[in-house]
Amino acid sequence: MLGVFISVALILGTANAASLGSVYTEGGMVQGKSHSVGLFRYMDVFKGIPFAAPPGRLEKPVPHPGWDGVLKATDYRMRCMQLNLLATDVVGSEDCLYLNIWVPQGNTVSTNLPVMVFIYGGGFLLGGGQGANFLDNYLYDGQEIADRGNVIVVTFNYRVGSLGFLSSGNAEAPGNYGLWDQHTAIAWVHRNIRNFGGNPGNITIFGESAGAASVNFQILSPKNKGLIRRAISQSGVALCPWAVNRNPRQYAEEIARKVGCPTDSGMVACLRRTDPKAVTLAGNVKFNPIVHNLALSPVIDGDFLPAEPDTLFGNAADIDYIAGVNDMDGHIFATLDIPSINNALVQFFLKLSIALSESRGTDAGIATYEEYTANWGSKPSDTDIKKTVVDMETDYIFLVPTQATLYLHSDHAKSGRTYSYLFNEPSRIPVFPLWMGADHADDLQYVFGKPFTTPLGYFPRHRDVAKYMISYWTNFAQTGDPNKGESSVPVTWPEFASNGHQYLVINNKMNRDSVKQMLRTRLVYYWTNQNMDIL
Repeated sequence: MLGVFISVALILGTANAASLGSVYTEGGMVQGKSHSVGLFRYMDVFKGIPFAAPPGRLEKPVPHPGWDGVLKATDYRMRCMQLNLLATDVVGSEDCLYLNIWVPQGNTVSTNLPVMVFIYGGGFLLGGGQGANFLDNYLYDGQEIADRGNVIVVTFNYRVGSLGFLSSGNAEAPGNYGLWDQHTAIAWVHRNIRNFGGNPGNITIFGESAGAASVNFQILSPKNKGLIRRAISQSGVALCPWAVNRNPRQYAEEIARKVGCPTDSGMVACLRRTDPKAVTLAGNVKFNPIVHNLALSPVIDGDFLPAEPDTLFGNAADIDYIAGVNDMDGHIFATLDIPSINNALVQFFLKLSIALSESRGTDAGIATYEEYTANWGSKPSDTDIKKTVVDMETDYIFLVPTQATLYLHSDHAKSGRTYSYLFNEPSRIPVFPLWMGADHADDLQYVFGKPFTTPLGYFPRHRDVAKYMISYWTNFAQTGDPNKGESSVPVTWPEFASNGHQYLVINNKMNRDSVKQMLRTRLVYYWTNQNMDIL
């Protein structure tokens, strides 16, 4: 009888399935796909909706001219032109400014839902709105977040590398084209999302790595006034040492020379008519340490970013903000900077300390080395050395700038609330040592619910982590408080501005001891006040 009841329920559910059908947008009608995701639960999915016209080379995006008839929005579009993973060729297209939307439905069509807009990472060099793909299981598929949190999820493409961030350092090609693409996508969502059942007054942007820094740039820019209600930065902020290009002309001339263009007043015109693949390939500029290789990044252009990021937090005073890091975010960078990280040597660590402190000279590098090795003793173990390398890179590249950003947001906040977290669920990569915590980007699989979509690849504890993160993230999108919303959470997450600058440790064993305070305060003070100009 139970089987008969379930069959009848499924038939009735299918008969009453709510779906948007064709949706009107400013460019024309779009038609996506609808499918069941559970008992009386459905998902409308739209892929490949243009939010701007095919962009001009090294130019801001402009509105799409529109289309006749009904656009079939059923497939992802190509990512923006970029280097392949080996930097030996290019992939993608210049015609790439498209977005994707997931809308959860019940027996009636959803209305006034919170909206979560995701910005991908990739060092401002790589990435796409659908994310990495394995057997049609795309990393940035928004279905699990949308279904479990009852929110609309949007992902989109933006230009990266030379075509997204090359800047001549003047008004001829000011740069930040990728940031303008992001802004244009957010503005499109604000204007059109009501027709998909979303609340344009409740948009949360969230992102990871360069996408997290982009989130921070977007809430700091005066161009987004009134568009964004809340924001989440996962392992990246505008104050990160790799987030702002301080010498844009130098890198533009380097690229120009590689493709045979002049470096004088004719440079930009030449770059605009040169094969875009050649310009993209030329953007692979190498410097060491690897964090200094991320040269094609946003610039202070006097327009989108009118001043230094640390002076713009007044623009985010009414925006609720979550920012945090993974406890070993620097591991992937450490393995590139010290290839012998699995057999780390002291002299390499000293050289790295000096390199990361280069803005203050050799003495500062030695001071940094001494700061991090104070507890080593006379004979540090290989594990001690390796963990110290990872700690220093994590602090310098991610943690300290994020903490400084949290202080600034909290200090300038009016109605906006501030929350801090540390994600430390151990990495699932089997070749890593037992002491390994959460590497850079380890959090993404949980935020996007991969333990649910590919259950055989995970243990129950991983599904717990995914449930916790989706609950906190979507509650925050609904109410501005990660503890309040449609989803239950394991621990109450206090505001950062409350007693002692509290933060939440996120992993599979969460309990009341997961709330801590003053995250690595001594090292935050060291980097911001003694060693380098993070603030």
